[in-house]
Amino acid sequence: MAVGTKFEPDPVKLFVAVLYGSDASSSLDLAIESMNAEWGPIDISGADHPWADSNYYAEEMGDGLTRRLISFESLVSPEALSSAKRRTIEIEDELRIDGRRPVNLDVGYLDPHKYVLASAKAAGQKVYLGDGIWADIQARFRQGLYRPFEWSFPDFASGVYDDELLSMREKLRAQLRERASRDKMDA
Repeated sequence: MAVGTKFEPDPVKLFVAVLYGSDASSSLDLAIESMNAEWGPIDISGADHPWADSNYYAEEMGDGLTRRLISFESLVSPEALSSAKRRTIEIEDELRIDGRRPVNLDVGYLDPHKYVLASAKAAGQKVYLGDGIWADIQARFRQGLYRPFEWSFPDFASGVYDDELLSMREKLRAQLRERASRDKMDA
């Protein structure tokens, strides 16, 4: 590639790690409805996993927290991560009850090589994207799995979401093959 040539990365699979309490089912439904309106239909909805990695959210969200990973059918540009994080913050704020969030929405994207979560908090490994949002690379794909880093969230590092992440990766790879085939036929 010549210097100055613009490179367009492949699109990525947007996903959200939804954290919610046992009494937040109506808020969960509203959050999913809002995300569907923003990013289209969900193509993968993972299992509900008990979340007890810390008490960070206990005061705000209560006990008995659950996390579920969902991904969206439509692919997005990797640069959409920042605006997606800002939108999930808005959804959380729209759903607040007495100032507290009933759901926490950690948005990220997955590509064949890694997955990245968006964050509104700075840290040494995070890359600033602008407008108060950082990209936090959580794992890279190697030897058949997404392998976490020392800073990865404990629940992601534990492997509990491996099946969902691998399903998302396979769906993404199929979508990218289909896209490449369409582009080849159009050429």
